[in-house]
Amino acid sequence: MGVLRVGVLAYPRCFASEVYGVPDLLTMATHLDGPDGTGYEVSVMSPRRHVTASGGTRLAVSAVRDVDVLVVPGFELSPDLVLDTTLKPLAPELAVIRSHVATGNAIVSICVGAFLLAEAGLLAGRRATTSWVFADVLARRCPDADVCAEQLVITDSGVTTTGSFSAMYDFALGLIREHSGTSVARATARLALVDDARSSQTPYVDARLLPQAGSEFSREVMRHLDQNLADRYNLTALAAAFKVSTRTLLRRFADETNQSPLDYLHASRVSRARHLLETTDRTIASISTTVGYKNPSTFAALFTKHTGHPPNTYRTSFRRPTP
Repeated sequence: MGVLRVGVLAYPRCFASEVYGVPDLLTMATHLDGPDGTGYEVSVMSPRRHVTASGGTRLAVSAVRDVDVLVVPGFELSPDLVLDTTLKPLAPELAVIRSHVATGNAIVSICVGAFLLAEAGLLAGRRATTSWVFADVLARRCPDADVCAEQLVITDSGVTTTGSFSAMYDFALGLIREHSGTSVARATARLALVDDARSSQTPYVDARLLPQAGSEFSREVMRHLDQNLADRYNLTALAAAFKVSTRTLLRRFADETNQSPLDYLHASRVSRARHLLETTDRTIASISTTVGYKNPSTFAALFTKHTGHPPNTYRTSFRRPTP
């Protein structure tokens, strides 16, 4: 296998760290692979002569050329940003993306760079992922795509999308593993202090950062459930507290949030349990009782389903050190 040509497509307001993150890891891999290794030829390119990244960082760019893998970094995206306003000026970059894919070569987006791929028409009929914060936005904007918010890296028919920010390293390690071998990928991960065993974004999801769904009615129901987290779930009593029938409660809550009150309660209990596992030494059984589950096994199964990790494993991975 010869030298792999990797091009990073720079454009206005892209994240500079996502422009250089993959090339830097590939550079480490090249050194670890030695002079007789396969190696990588990396370029930062643009259809523009000058590019200013997010934060005002000026990027040195070269002209667009043929590459084996085109990397599309993410950009500065906030919940109140109008995507059409952001994407409309990027017509030259979208043309580069379409032209590259027409050659049959691979393309990968980092984080919300998936929105550029969607705008170029590449995600229709494909599985894709992006930052968990904006996965619902991508799914609404590209309804023909199968958006899997929990996934870190997805490749579907030559088009790769990655999860939030640091998932660029998960992609890069996968590329190194494929091109330079498992031992080089493992050594690169160790040198860079990058976890090479991640498989999901789920453990990192913080519901407080997601756009709040629902109207005042559903939010009041959520507050009631949060304030009575350890109480046994009683749909009849919950409906009575809001002076509606159980049928009306379920319908209105589902219409506004796309979930049931019980689903919300389980997620809220898991969120509280995550906090306790990260910040206290309390036993799993004690935490289970605190968040409303008398049977620790039931709690553990539900926690694993929501986070991808059993409680003990989650605590080991995410425990915050005591000052």
